[in-house]
Amino acid sequence: MSMIFPHGRTVTRERAGLMPDPYNPDAEVREDWANPEEPLPIPGAFIAQTSTSLLKTATREQAAESKSLFCEGTVDIQKGDRIRDGDLVYTIDGIPPAADSNPFTGWTPPREIPLTRYVG
Repeated sequence: MSMIFPHGRTVTRERAGLMPDPYNPDAEVREDWANPEEPLPIPGAFIAQTSTSLLKTATREQAAESKSLFCEGTVDIQKGDRIRDGDLVYTIDGIPPAADSNPFTGWTPPREIPLTRYVG
């Protein structure tokens, strides 16, 4: 059994490429947005509004929009990935919930992934 959103749409996961860790030459870090990995289409997804807030300082005004991505539980999504929905790009700032599987059937339920977008 899989998640079905009859009117869901395809969004795209974008992930930074690997580059040498400046502090450890034997390791790599995922920070190279100039050379990202191949985008991953996520069909049948649903993005829902959760909240907006205004962040204001003496020199800057910025709006933060929080949304949730609902998608198949087995989709490869990590902290720092970006989700593109048409012209809008959201960031996965936190740690996405684990892709848990039912120990009796192997079924993996859909996941809700927190997204953030900043404007300003």
